[in-house]
Amino acid sequence: MFIDEAHIRIKAGDGGNGCMAFRREKFVPRGGPSGGDGGNGGDIYMESSLSHNTLIHFRYNPEYKADRGRHGEGSNCSGREGVDTILKVPVGTLLYDEVTGELIHDFSHPGERIIVAHGGRGGRGNQHFATSTHQAPREHELGRPGEERNYRLELKLLADAGLVGYPNAGKSTLISRISAARPKIADYPFTTLEPQLGVVSIGEWPHEESFVVADLPGLIEGAHSGAGLGMQFLKHIERTSLVIHLVDVSDASGRPDPVEDYKTIAAELESFGHGIENKPVIIVASKIEIANPEKLKKLKAFAKRTKKNFFELSAVTGEGIEEFKFEIARQVRKLRPATAPGKIVTPKVKKVAPPASGKLARPAPVKTKKKSGKRAVSPAKGTAKRSKAAIKKLAKASI
Repeated sequence: MFIDEAHIRIKAGDGGNGCMAFRREKFVPRGGPSGGDGGNGGDIYMESSLSHNTLIHFRYNPEYKADRGRHGEGSNCSGREGVDTILKVPVGTLLYDEVTGELIHDFSHPGERIIVAHGGRGGRGNQHFATSTHQAPREHELGRPGEERNYRLELKLLADAGLVGYPNAGKSTLISRISAARPKIADYPFTTLEPQLGVVSIGEWPHEESFVVADLPGLIEGAHSGAGLGMQFLKHIERTSLVIHLVDVSDASGRPDPVEDYKTIAAELESFGHGIENKPVIIVASKIEIANPEKLKKLKAFAKRTKKNFFELSAVTGEGIEEFKFEIARQVRKLRPATAPGKIVTPKVKKVAPPASGKLARPAPVKTKKKSGKRAVSPAKGTAKRSKAAIKKLAKASI
């Protein structure tokens, strides 16, 4: 099942509470406060991965929570920090804030990692509140809560070229011929219900080149208003650099004018917007093994008049396939952004800034009331010396 949109709710770990404790140990009269700090809550990261190709794992498990920090303990022992949670998403995923609709990040490369929810800071123990005049503090801090966010994930496949056209125009047959993809192929409309990707290789090692082609479900007139499968899958062609428009020139389509077929689909693409209508287009006359000569001639003249690249293909016999593959590779090479050979870019960890409303001030320390009937544990400064002087005075008086 191909899932290209999901809604998730995440909660980072809360910080542990600071501890209120005093050191009670024999022969240590000045033990004093010994409450440790609470551990920080776990963060939630999101990372792009090549091992995932859909968002189906978020559809059935939409809630994620990181571990909380452990509370502080006596003897100045700090609590353990919460374990971070890492969410894997496919390359090409867009992360949106559910509330504001703001685009948070575009995972366009593998290995990109960002923090999508920060864990709460652990509270301070009472050891931090000791002063020269306040040597037995009972104040300590509670841990801060972790961030809680709602996000919307949208997947746009990363392909170099996209196949568009009417249903049964031969798109699935073509991608199965030029790549190792094996989509469902049948003689009825809307056989393809979800996008299919295929990797096309040309040339021989060490001069081999490859590019990715996306087969999109068929479009019909009125698709921008919801007819057929609608325009829900056209977002996957936004990232492509080349549009391959297949037009059926056989009589099996039941439509008399192939030029009108092309114009209808082009108008639907323009209605969708997002710059798809401005992308370079290759017009392909499909099913030429059973082509109507008049339709083929008319479509070829239209392509020449509009100065668009034109190819005649037969996915069944293989006629024109090799020349077509090399032309796509040439166009993709020209349109693909140049990168330095051998240069590996390591993505940096990006931190998503918390919203203004989510910023918390330093929590006020919690003061624990002293229990009645028990003497103070932490002795005042100089108490030990006065005790020794008193003992010596008593010893002299007895002599």
